[in-house]
Order: sequence, then C-alpha cells, then structure tokens
Amino acid sequence: MTPRSIDHVALTVRDLPGMAAFYETALGLVPQGGDDAMRRLGAGDRTLLELRHDPQAHPRDPHQAGLFHTAFLLPQRADLGRWLRHAAETGVQLTGASDHGVSEALYLDDPEGNGIEIYWDRPPSDWVRDGDRIEMFTRRLDLDTLSRAASGDWQGAPDGSRIGHVHLQVGDLDRADAFFRGELGLTRTFDGPGGAWYGWDGYHHHLAGNVWNSRGAGLRDPQMTGLAEIVLDAPDHAGRVLRDPWGTVFSAL
Repeated sequence: MTPRSIDHVALTVRDLPGMAAFYETALGLVPQGGDDAMRRLGAGDRTLLELRHDPQAHPRDPHQAGLFHTAFLLPQRADLGRWLRHAAETGVQLTGASDHGVSEALYLDDPEGNGIEIYWDRPPSDWVRDGDRIEMFTRRLDLDTLSRAASGDWQGAPDGSRIGHVHLQVGDLDRADAFFRGELGLTRTFDGPGGAWYGWDGYHHHLAGNVWNSRGAGLRDPQMTGLAEIVLDAPDHAGRVLRDPWGTVFSAL
C-alpha cells in the first residue's frame, strides 16, 4: 500500500493577495492557479497550500482549537540551510529553531498568525524506535552549522517539497486521541507534556495535537481565519470527509 500522508492544507485568509505574496516570497512556493476567491501554491507540480479568501472572516483567536502550525518538509538539509540564509537576507522573522532528533526545524508565523514549520528529516535509519514509539526531543539548533551545510542560493521551494505534518491545537487530548487513532487510523508515536504525536506507516508524525493554548476549547468559529481543511493522501479513507471534535475538516483523496 502507498504510504499515507498529508496532501495539502487549506487556509481561510482575509488578505488573499498579501498572503499569497508572503508564501511566494518567504517560502518560495510557486503559484499554481486560482482567482479572486482562491489561490493554490506549491512546489514543482504539487499543490501544498490553498488560500481561500474571506475578507469578512474573524481574526484568528490563538486560544481556539485549530492550527498550531503547518510543517513544510524539504528534501535535504542543504535546502533548509539555504532557506535559513534566505530568511536572514530578506528579514524573515523566525519564532524558533529546534533539533528534534528525527529532524531539524525552523519556525515562523505568516501575516495572519498561522504557525509555520520548515524542516528536513534525518534518515529514518537514524531515528530511535521502541516498537511504535519514536524518540523526539526539543534541543537548541545550531544555526551556524546549518547555514554552512548549504551551498548556492535559495531558488524557491525545491521539487520534492511536501507537507510533512500538521500540528493542531485541540481542547482535550483524550478526545483527540480517539479521533486520530479511531477515525484516521494513526499510530501514537510520541507523548510530551500537553501534547501527543501520531503517524502512519512508521513516520514520526503526520499529525499532532496539543492543549498548550487551547485546553478546554469548544467548537472553533467556522467564520474565523486559519485552518479550513486538511486534505489527506490516504487511499483507505478515499472520498471520506471527517470532522474532529472541534470542527476541523479532514478530507481524503
């Protein structure tokens, strides 16, 4: 069976031209069509992000359930190093930088407050496993060493880039666990204070949920900016549309 994954993410945005320009210039995503109501952006011929325009949408509430970050996975460490140098040269403001053992990751926010992670994976043979569990941690990332790993200039998101995972804000970890494992068939791979991580087919995680800002949250406001839909490449769920306990929409190709 083809490994399951995240195909793309859709966001509701108030400023469609501004948000599209940000993802093109800051992340190097390529326009892939659209109109005044929607824009698609991606890498190579693969759509990674869909921006849906709603100028009347309520601004994002950081304490509601919904998106914590969308994680863009680059093919090589040198790609991440080139992006880091690009960010420094163009004034992109980072909000964090971490070594997670399985990966190295850089963090930032888009202009409407949606979290973004840009990362690369170390080879799976280097991941520390104990059955279904995969060791992850958060340690300081050496930015100088990462920058030196790159040669040449950033030329935009390289072909082969994809959505590696989506990290969600949820209201309750037990209810999230029942949905992730029961409805989506994910395996719980890691636990941390206030959060849990889940993957398919041996990957460290395709989805995660935390209550760091959203403990006790109810249904999210459907008229709010932020996460509109997570589209899965999951043949065993093809054609299904599901909603988690907080209203986040998952659809499967």
